[in-house]
Amino acid sequence: MQKKIISAITRHQAAAAALAADHAALGAIAEALAKTALAGGRILICGNGGSAADSQHIAGEFVGRFKKERRAIAAIALTTDTSILTCLGNDYGFDRVFERQVEALGRPGDLLLAISTSGSSPNVLKAAVKARETGMQVVGFFGKKGGDILPHCGLAFLAPETDTPRVQEMHILAAHIICELVEDAVAAA
Repeated sequence: MQKKIISAITRHQAAAAALAADHAALGAIAEALAKTALAGGRILICGNGGSAADSQHIAGEFVGRFKKERRAIAAIALTTDTSILTCLGNDYGFDRVFERQVEALGRPGDLLLAISTSGSSPNVLKAAVKARETGMQVVGFFGKKGGDILPHCGLAFLAPETDTPRVQEMHILAAHIICELVEDAVAAA
């Protein structure tokens, strides 16, 4: 048991150190999100499983606050409405549950944050393709290998790991850093 605990902590620390050494994408992503928010655009966020939870977490930080009082940032987690998700899953298939919401809610000037540890989730991929067709900017959060969604993204954060739990840990670390940077930009405007 001790070996597993130490191994998980050691891999987490190594991934965080790699992120610290190669953090340029975080600033570019924060800049894109801040620009979207300041221009009155919306941030749509999607992902599956743990990435669905991250979608909701990030949307909450933007609509509420991260660390300081400032105006609310328009962010929508596409993972939260069970009636829409089950309707779309039943009528169109699970692969289209995010795509259809992007079609309904996304507009040019909005931004889709597509989260997938594998970088190849079919429903997140379809959402990214639809977002690009709609004139939205697409930002991805993926594991080290990128995956099938990466070519559809203008910007991406590739967690410096391939193990799903470590990827998810780096995603939320990166998201917290980005939330703080976006919040600073919006509060200063």
